[in-house]
Amino acid sequence: MPDFLVISAELAWPLAVLLAWLAGEFIHRWTKLPRISVYGLVGFLCAQAFPDLFMTEGSSPVTLLANVAFGLILFELGYRVNLHWLRINPWVPVSGLVETFATFGVVYLIAHLWGLPSMTSLLLASLAMSTSPAGVLRVINEQRSSGQVTERVLHLVAMNCVLAVLVFKVIVGFWVFQTSGSLTQAISHSLIELVASALLGAVFGMVVPAVLRHLGTLSRDGTVAFALVVVILVAITHAADLSPVLATLAFGLTARHRRVAFTRTVRNFGAIGELMTVLLFVFAVSTLSWNNVLFGGGLAIVLLLARLLVKTVSVAAFAHVGGIPWRKGILTGVALSPMSVFVVLLLEQTKYAGIVLVDELAAVAAMTLFMEVIGPIFTQRALILARETAQE
Repeated sequence: MPDFLVISAELAWPLAVLLAWLAGEFIHRWTKLPRISVYGLVGFLCAQAFPDLFMTEGSSPVTLLANVAFGLILFELGYRVNLHWLRINPWVPVSGLVETFATFGVVYLIAHLWGLPSMTSLLLASLAMSTSPAGVLRVINEQRSSGQVTERVLHLVAMNCVLAVLVFKVIVGFWVFQTSGSLTQAISHSLIELVASALLGAVFGMVVPAVLRHLGTLSRDGTVAFALVVVILVAITHAADLSPVLATLAFGLTARHRRVAFTRTVRNFGAIGELMTVLLFVFAVSTLSWNNVLFGGGLAIVLLLARLLVKTVSVAAFAHVGGIPWRKGILTGVALSPMSVFVVLLLEQTKYAGIVLVDELAAVAAMTLFMEVIGPIFTQRALILARETAQE
């Protein structure tokens, strides 16, 4: 007879995804809360109840699928960034720079005063800069939101991602240099890696639309083609130790400015995209340890409150000059709360270079779990209060 434990391990992930989806649908219908908050909570409970069944390695199929799912979301985010609008209204990128680096400074100061080492404080601050595009974009699509707050949130999320990856990789590069003494290895995990990743995505963003136009199948085969290219980009970046975040984001950004018009189906990548999203959020919290969550819980709460306050005040400070009322500026800052999936996958990607930072950053585990559940709720409430969501 087949080994029961082997069968259980093979069924663990499909059953967890199914359970998360069912729970998300029922709770959303009863409470109108975001589905992704439920996905993450179910994934965390399953992983803590059966830790041996949900252990994953960097090369496991589940990890690859989660990265592909995140790549699809980043591609869509990149497509929705309008560089022309940012040039017309420069106060939007200015507010993004201010809130991002203000968050970095405040989080670093609090972590350092808490007694953490300087390098650990820097890593925490770089991760706190980010806003999870998966959480924000999923809530926006679920609520069918559109308007001034929605567009500003999307553009600020894209800026947060790029700046967070840049600063995180530079700090990790110095970490490697301090531990290994190899300056070459340190540089390979910083600026050169980021530039190569962005160029790779931009090249695909120019080539793929041109090929589809030449074949005359851009509107008919766009969904499949762009999804396949995202899979290829994720595979290439993992094999070459590059950043899949920047590569897929640059791919979507370049595709948009090659005048590729997408339908709503392409934006959501259909039913497969929905399934991949459930897997992504279940996977993200399954990597967390309950011991780390408890150990870093106190600091995490302080950092999250400071992060929310800094982002909200910084964005609101530029609201009036940017063309929106103070109230919408505050709501835009609140909507930038999610950070879970982005942080988890960024930490997972450092494992390919032999760097394990999860245990060093216990507060990140607690921050990730908290914002996995409440972050999407903040975004949803902000969009509803801004009156930019579709009526039921």
